[in-house]
Amino acid sequence: MSDSSSSVPHADVAVIGGSGFYSFLPDPTEHVVTTPYGDPSAPIAVAEVAGRRVAFLPRHGRHHDHPPHGIPYRANAWALRSLGVRQVLAPCAVGGLRDTVAPGDLVVPDQLVDRTHRRVGSFVESGAVHLPFADPYCAGISAALAAAHGDVRAGGTMVVIEGPRFSTRAESRHLADQGWDLVNMTGAPEAALAREVGQCYAPLALVTDMDAGTETGAGVGQAEVFALFRHNLERLTELLTTAIGALPDPDGCACGTWWDGIELTYEVPGR
Repeated sequence: MSDSSSSVPHADVAVIGGSGFYSFLPDPTEHVVTTPYGDPSAPIAVAEVAGRRVAFLPRHGRHHDHPPHGIPYRANAWALRSLGVRQVLAPCAVGGLRDTVAPGDLVVPDQLVDRTHRRVGSFVESGAVHLPFADPYCAGISAALAAAHGDVRAGGTMVVIEGPRFSTRAESRHLADQGWDLVNMTGAPEAALAREVGQCYAPLALVTDMDAGTETGAGVGQAEVFALFRHNLERLTELLTTAIGALPDPDGCACGTWWDGIELTYEVPGR
């Protein structure tokens, strides 16, 4: 891997890697990016994939340095936007809440429920800037991910819990009783922050386990989650590469035009 931290390149697309997904790009150059919100999770790697300039950022850091509630979400979003990134693909590990999914499934959810409580969830610190977020994920990226392989399932609700602990059985059953399908610890505020800086964003959720309320025994553990994610790295890499090659033009997408006519009270690089 070469280092060219003194000259920051342009990238159109980003992949934010989840637990166990610490590298993605072939022969990348690596760049240290500073932001008004501190350092991102790691230096950002950039290389060409499927004819696109792609940035890769490991969400938890190179060595899983940041727990879910300690990830520098604002710095990550701002840093990627400062490189010019307008489309973000976000693979992540999730637990299954209902028998509509099973370990090993790949899902592109279409709805999000935020149950986190100690994270800074917005760039807005003053003034009246209210993000429209009824549909939290970009339809264009979601369609490209869902079409990348016949095994990918489209639709479902992902609830994001604070972590870093897993749910109790009672909590897990409660989440399932709401009709929600997947549980995760990192999808919020990541999705909203991406929208606030005008990025198209969609997750690709790998079901690594069935959550505690859906099965008997010891419940979910870290080792099994990490192991299943590692086992699927090649599969995820191939799918993401295919999806990147099929991404639509982001021009005109509502993800990047919602702020038309609004005076933002925070800086968006390149806007």
